[in-house]
Amino acid sequence: MAEVVFYEKAGCAGNARQKALLVAAGHQLVVRDLRDQFWSNVRLLEFLGDLPVTQWFNPVAQAIKAGTIVPYRLDERSALALLRHNPLLIRRPLLQVGEERRVGFDVAAIDAWIGLRELPAGDLEACQRNRGAVRTFHVQTAGGAAYPCRFDEPPADASRCRP
Repeated sequence: MAEVVFYEKAGCAGNARQKALLVAAGHQLVVRDLRDQFWSNVRLLEFLGDLPVTQWFNPVAQAIKAGTIVPYRLDERSALALLRHNPLLIRRPLLQVGEERRVGFDVAAIDAWIGLRELPAGDLEACQRNRGAVRTFHVQTAGGAAYPCRFDEPPADASRCRP
């Protein structure tokens, strides 16, 4: 099996799931936080390769979601400057096996490259932070008391939630 250098955002649930798939396939991981690395244009391009600029960016980064940064409007030089300045904009994970480097976690491509035991469906690059999260909301009764109600979203009708 391969030794995989895995550049992540420490604490990212999506990266944790990706690492688990690699470990389950027998790969040894060397995990590094991409925020603690020095990123030069040359080093970034070793991972980004021939991908279009739009695929260099983490689509769930706050600045991307808010529209502050619009990747398709950027040239290579501007995009690299943004990625160097704020590594959380970089699409994750960055992977290195030997001298080969890649960006992102396309299950089929990684399986063909180094092998995976399990090939889960779905987008493993999407943010996992709120997936399956159950939140507790407090519902106020007519008498003024409040009791917890567990839903994936706030209940529209308090009668659906009983103490």
